[in-house]
Amino acid sequence: MERDNPWFQRLPADQRANVLLVTQTGVSNFVAWLQDPTESIRLTTEAFRAAPKDLSKWVSLRQTVEMVRSAIDVFEHQLPEMAACEEERTLLTEAILRYTREIAFAAATSYAAAAEARGAWDARLEALVVDGIVRGDPEESLLSRAAALGWEPSSEATVMVGNAPTDDQPAVVYTVRSRAARAGRAALLGVQGARLVVVFGASTEERSSQDPAPLIAEAFGDGPVVVGPTVSSLAEAHRSASDALSGLRAVPGWPTAPRPVQTSDLLPERSLAGDPEAERELVESVVMPLVDAGGALSETLDTYLEVGGVLENCARQLFVHPNTVRYRLRRIAELTGRTPSNARDAHVLRVAVAVGRLAKARGLW
Repeated sequence: MERDNPWFQRLPADQRANVLLVTQTGVSNFVAWLQDPTESIRLTTEAFRAAPKDLSKWVSLRQTVEMVRSAIDVFEHQLPEMAACEEERTLLTEAILRYTREIAFAAATSYAAAAEARGAWDARLEALVVDGIVRGDPEESLLSRAAALGWEPSSEATVMVGNAPTDDQPAVVYTVRSRAARAGRAALLGVQGARLVVVFGASTEERSSQDPAPLIAEAFGDGPVVVGPTVSSLAEAHRSASDALSGLRAVPGWPTAPRPVQTSDLLPERSLAGDPEAERELVESVVMPLVDAGGALSETLDTYLEVGGVLENCARQLFVHPNTVRYRLRRIAELTGRTPSNARDAHVLRVAVAVGRLAKARGLW
């Protein structure tokens, strides 16, 4: 082993002794198996069971295969020479082939069990990270757990919430990860009852600028899927999760909402549901720009909405030319990003104006 496998020489002395212990156990079990071939499975499993638990931390599966190959080579070359006759030589050769096959399968089984245990631990840790993001756990504990899963703490993060497609959690994990991989994004996910929460990061491919939300949304079950705002790091992901969950509670107020829908498109429904963050965003993005631009725009918007969006009626109410109303409506669209002639944008503007008046009455601005 030292001659053919350089890694073996670099192992600590106690770990080299553990490897030799496994090999010697395999040899003694081989002798016992020759006396009773029906015990092959039990004896080959015991060979690896005799190894200390931390041996798999020092020796990888690839190195284990190399170790088994070295032991088998010694068996195949030296053991038949001990035969007393040709018939016994043939018997030993066949026995070596059968027993070493069982050894190889036992090694694979041992490492498969270790991989499954590690996978189960990673799944629990991932669920803790996602739950911590939703609850707003302290930053240090959240980032340390995420780092253990290979997540880059400084990477931007976006939270999506919706219904889980099935109760089969492994199937949910596979579906989400496969779609996130196709989108070139790292992803963390957690199934919380009937709710699925997915956190995806920045693109792992520089050329990929496509929005991954529609692709990842395919992994969710029936019903709406809400996408929170993208934040600069995982430490701020709670804000994205809070907005996404608020949007999920409010989205029934917009039956024709797209799937997935951004939380910024649900500001009216969220504010009507009592979300103070949505109220603040409406005031800052709609009301304040109009107030700063002067009273004419606010008056024009109020009148335009009151007359049902009929431009000529609005002009007569304001005693101005229709072209003046058109110009003011264009300015409103430029300042707020909402077009008053669009039915959905008009609804957003109407709710924003009402929220702004209530906030002013409470002395909030």
